[in-house]
Amino acid sequence: MNYLDYFIIFFYLVGFLVIGYIFKKNKSSNDFFLGGRAIGWGPLSLSTMATQLSAISFISAPAFVGLKEGGGLQWLTFEFGVPLAMAFLMIAIVPTLYKSGVVSVYEYLENRFDASSRLLISIVFQISRSVAAGVMIYTMALILQSAFNIDFWISIIIIGLITMIYSFQGGMKAVIWGDVIQMIILFVGIIICLIYGLNELGGIDNFIKNIDVNRINAVDFQKFGFNNSDKNDEFGFWPMVIGGFFLYASYYGTDQTQSQRLLSAKDMGTIKKLLFANALFRFPITLIYCIMGLVLGTLFYQDVIFQETINTVYQSNISSIEGKKADLMVPVFIVNYLPNGVIGILIVAIMSAAMSSLSSAINSLSAVTMEDFVKRFNPKITNENYIKKSRIFSIIWGLACLFFALLTGNIEGTIIEVINKIGSVFYGPILGAFILAIMTKNTHALGANIGILVGVTFNIYLWLFVPSIFWFWWNAIGCFITLFFGIIISKIVTRKVNEAKDVTYFAGKKEILTLVSYFIFIVLISIFLPFLFN
Repeated sequence: MNYLDYFIIFFYLVGFLVIGYIFKKNKSSNDFFLGGRAIGWGPLSLSTMATQLSAISFISAPAFVGLKEGGGLQWLTFEFGVPLAMAFLMIAIVPTLYKSGVVSVYEYLENRFDASSRLLISIVFQISRSVAAGVMIYTMALILQSAFNIDFWISIIIIGLITMIYSFQGGMKAVIWGDVIQMIILFVGIIICLIYGLNELGGIDNFIKNIDVNRINAVDFQKFGFNNSDKNDEFGFWPMVIGGFFLYASYYGTDQTQSQRLLSAKDMGTIKKLLFANALFRFPITLIYCIMGLVLGTLFYQDVIFQETINTVYQSNISSIEGKKADLMVPVFIVNYLPNGVIGILIVAIMSAAMSSLSSAINSLSAVTMEDFVKRFNPKITNENYIKKSRIFSIIWGLACLFFALLTGNIEGTIIEVINKIGSVFYGPILGAFILAIMTKNTHALGANIGILVGVTFNIYLWLFVPSIFWFWWNAIGCFITLFFGIIISKIVTRKVNEAKDVTYFAGKKEILTLVSYFIFIVLISIFLPFLFN
């Protein structure tokens, strides 16, 4: 790195402080957390994708594809459940939530059940999101330290402080437009790495000639994910489609981090376009990630110096953390194979992706705290005090995420697997709670609460004591358990049942047919993709 790289990084960080200043005028909760419900589908779509396709994707997805034992193009199966989940959300979940006019998506649970259901899910969200954000920040800081010689503490401060400042000032508008810029930078970074990687390999022909054929098979119909004690029954077609459906339906529809973007839309037409954009464009972006991983992984096995450099960096910096050697592939490649100036751009890409995820976490955590707790004890709070306290909680939650980052110890597997494991414990039960609230009429609060607790507890039990079940199944299992106990308890135990709100269904047959057809299309593409490398 030289002065040019540092200048690019400095210019980027100052730019985000400016973004926060530009959007500092917020007069109400709708302004600060929902952008005044006036944001178009374009920036919302890019913001949503930036939050999901973050630093862990830029670094860890290629690492999984190119280096991780048992990895490869099967990472594409992560995307199979997305179009189906978007279709479900478009039909049954999102229209009702949007029409309800809530800021915190968990407010809907109180309207349907009672305060206990809302607070229970809110607490679950706050714990899971802040811990997951902490894991991400910690690992990104460690990788920046090891690969770019940026001190660990400085990395933490840069990622955390800058993000907190612009989130503190600008609220949701700053977060969304920051995400737009970060998504563009991230995509440019992917393309740059891909081009330079192919150049180092001597072109496409040499890449195809030397590619590891064990990594080009994406779809496996023989793996069902119920015999995974030895880690050889992972990422099969059925667990990835079924488990992925429940994961993404929950993540996009009921996780405050993403649902807040849906609630920020100016109308249902905007939401429809947003969901469509995420359903259609995630796969091509992920495919580029995967090809980049294959290219850099092939280079790794062809270049002894590349291997030795990664080993040296790993042993010198992060040998205490299991499974993180593969995550060094992209950063080490950037430092050793790219020219100055380009290195700065790629460091910015990593930082921007991490900051995008953190800013979304901070804003959503602050929104949930204000709506689910502060307003409960002070329902007549003025708009001025609301914005003031919202900004304070943005700082508090930012510091909390940094605190969890510093507490993170040894974690197994690539970063992206860890983050998804944490989410998979909670996503299914949370989705189950919303299905009970929206799509059943006779379920009461006690039934829903017991269902949630049993669902989460059972998933934790599977994590700790049943390694044979692949963790992607937890999303489906947790949801079904929550639904089962929620309905059964409501039938057995007599309690007051709040009248279910009118459900708004979106009867878009063409849209649903398109999404189902697209699901079939990406599966077929993934099945036949290996033939392109032969």
